[in-house]
Amino acid sequence: MTAAEATHDHGHLDHLWDEARQLAFDSASPIPAGPVPLADALGRTLAEDVLARQDLPHYASSAMDGWAVNGSGPWILAEPGQRLAPHQASLIVTGGLIPPGAKAVLRSESGVITTDDDGLPVLALGGGAKPGEPRNGQHIRRAGEEAAEGEVLIAAGTVLNPAHLAVAALAGCDELTVLGKPMVKFLYTGSEVVTEGVPVPGQVRDTFGPQLAAVVELLGGLRGGQARAGDSYEEWLDALREGEPFPETAPADVVITTGGTGRSGTDHLRKAVAELGGRLLIDGIAMRPGHPAVLAELPDGRFVLGLPGNPLAAMMALFTVGGPLLAALGHGSLDEVGEVPCGATLDPMPGRTRLIPFKFVYGLASPAQHAGSGMMRGLAGADGVMVVPPHGVQLGAPVPAFPLPWGPPLPATKAPDEKPRKAAKPARKAQSGPVDWSALDD
Repeated sequence: MTAAEATHDHGHLDHLWDEARQLAFDSASPIPAGPVPLADALGRTLAEDVLARQDLPHYASSAMDGWAVNGSGPWILAEPGQRLAPHQASLIVTGGLIPPGAKAVLRSESGVITTDDDGLPVLALGGGAKPGEPRNGQHIRRAGEEAAEGEVLIAAGTVLNPAHLAVAALAGCDELTVLGKPMVKFLYTGSEVVTEGVPVPGQVRDTFGPQLAAVVELLGGLRGGQARAGDSYEEWLDALREGEPFPETAPADVVITTGGTGRSGTDHLRKAVAELGGRLLIDGIAMRPGHPAVLAELPDGRFVLGLPGNPLAAMMALFTVGGPLLAALGHGSLDEVGEVPCGATLDPMPGRTRLIPFKFVYGLASPAQHAGSGMMRGLAGADGVMVVPPHGVQLGAPVPAFPLPWGPPLPATKAPDEKPRKAAKPARKAQSGPVDWSALDD
């Protein structure tokens, strides 16, 4: 089947599912690398090596609370920080600068203040001292023992973890140059949507606000601002204008909208994009659920991803179009689609690819219950999403599938020449026709 064969009620050509994924990925170019504050660099990919700007540590310091000493004891006490002559000592704390002339640090547990024959205070070894303490250089952190000036501390290409940020801070960095990542902002619509409490008839609870930004982060985007708009065309148009409704935040690379992607008189996304001088890149996908998804580009370079208003349909559109788009903007690659053995016989749906959440039951991908376009319960307990082709699939046959952004990867498929393991028990005889695994899901 070609794209020309996949049409909806208005005669418009829908993209095939795999075509839509590829087109979304090909529509964007990677965002250039740039500096970000150290505190915002966690999880980002380093674009330039981090070098030691000076020796680390950059001065010799004490590893213990105690006394900096020169030579053997007893030691005459000197003022902290002054040059120590032989047989002199001065108080020092952990991390304190080793004074000139000091050869070692005597830890506080190993020393005692006493008096000499003239009654003057001196430092002597105490009962806690070990034989030979302090050895020359003992309890001194030498300058440069962690890194020499100019040494590579963190290599470009590293995905930064908290310890990397600590190393960068030790090196004196306030910013790090990282690969670009798309800033995503969210525009939620629908006058019937309520954001708290139990909805009454005619109202629906907001399912996007609590989770959509988190999913976008899992897909490689940066969480930006959120705003709401009513159902009028003027509100839609104002909300999509550059800088609105997020004037206080960084510019968006992608604006994700919810609802308004149908073709009724209250669906305004396409008209607003056209008035702003934008162009539609994807206008409908031959899939269920999520077929009214829209991807557009505005003249200022922002992408607008229009998700359907039904929550499961929106998630399937986000996985299909949003994932590849964010990957392209964020220097990623287009994820390959895997395969799983299907746990049911699924009838053909000519002209439509079906995206169905599934759970693994005895190694087979069983279609989840509660997987209507307005439901989220099936997806919440799913192990992945199967991509059922228009011609359907037979029980036990391989079916394309992809994992969920918040879940583990799909199990590796066996190589063609790999021999199956001997079963511990005889396998049950396969049942012909559709199989209902729902009782095993409880």
